[in-house]
Amino acid sequence: MTDAYIVGAGQSSFGSFPEETYRTLFQEAYEAAAPDDIDAADVDEAYVGTLGVGGRQIGLAGPAVTEFVGLHGVPCTRVENACAASGYALRQAVMAVESGMADLVLAGGVEVMTDTSTEATKYWLGVSGETEWERMAGTTFSGVYAQMADAYLREYDAPRRALSEVAAKNHANGARNPKAHLGFECSVEDAEAASVVADPLTLFHCCPTTDGAAAVFVASEEVAASFADRVRVAGVGAASDRVGLFQRDTYTSVPASVDAGEGAYEMAGVDDPRRELDFAEVHDCFAIAELLAYEDLGFCDRGEAADLVADGVTAADGALPVNTSGGLKSKGHPIGATGAGQAVEAFDQLTGGAGDRQLDDPERGLTHNVGGSGGAAVVHVLEAEGVTGA
Repeated sequence: MTDAYIVGAGQSSFGSFPEETYRTLFQEAYEAAAPDDIDAADVDEAYVGTLGVGGRQIGLAGPAVTEFVGLHGVPCTRVENACAASGYALRQAVMAVESGMADLVLAGGVEVMTDTSTEATKYWLGVSGETEWERMAGTTFSGVYAQMADAYLREYDAPRRALSEVAAKNHANGARNPKAHLGFECSVEDAEAASVVADPLTLFHCCPTTDGAAAVFVASEEVAASFADRVRVAGVGAASDRVGLFQRDTYTSVPASVDAGEGAYEMAGVDDPRRELDFAEVHDCFAIAELLAYEDLGFCDRGEAADLVADGVTAADGALPVNTSGGLKSKGHPIGATGAGQAVEAFDQLTGGAGDRQLDDPERGLTHNVGGSGGAAVVHVLEAEGVTGA
């Protein structure tokens, strides 16, 4: 079985772009991702993640964007797993390469979210939750995560300030990302004082609705050898769980994240993520989601996530930087593009292309993409060229 390598990764700007379409956004990401020596004729397969917010081109959304960028005749599959859509698209690309069925695969995602009414947007966000007993009963996406936040703060006697510290950290990182949707800094006090969206979550604890696209090229070891920049996919893990939060045994963990992380670590040979990872991009649709990810992915013990962020461990200059891109909170969350967008940041960090956000010679990073409130999760461990085992 051949190893899989990312040999190109890029994204559009994330934000609100009324003059753009899902096709033009995907084209921007594709052109940013494609190395000069990639020819459309070399692409064997494509996987495109999208939820289809607003109902635009739900059928054949994948081929609609790939033919637009010139991949005529290339088999394309649309992947829909809510907010984990393009994380799973990347997983499919890795599987296609490692199985030997393809040598060069495009994985990406796209979403346009800002051109629908507030009511319509709430509907489309709600479909990522359990339809019959959550969405139809009036529960919002922020309401579900507020329940998780309330349960966590009570169970571990954690301060709400920890949520605001996550937000401030990610905005500080996003302010250095020219493609971030909310590329400005906010203080802990700003986040604490913001209007309440769903108690205990304030506005600054919640990610924005965003337009954007991201694309990643995955190649076999033989093909990757001809590219100057390449990052090995050392491990992949994925898991599903009950879609409804009320159906699960815990509100203070995302079991699918635990299982996906363990699978990726086993494949990559990671025994202690606290020591063996140099950075991580985790799914912080709400600030509580990042705190849960710290614990679910083994960055700290249960109940210690608030201390981890308060002590600066996950800051850009900390021992384990998390969400150097700004995360979903600042960079933005175009649902179908988020997972691939995380891989773009990881690729840039591992190849020295992260600009003002560049870390000091990172060798191994992680991406963590969650669908809904935890109905699906996918984790990738990525390694720079030259790392032992790469």
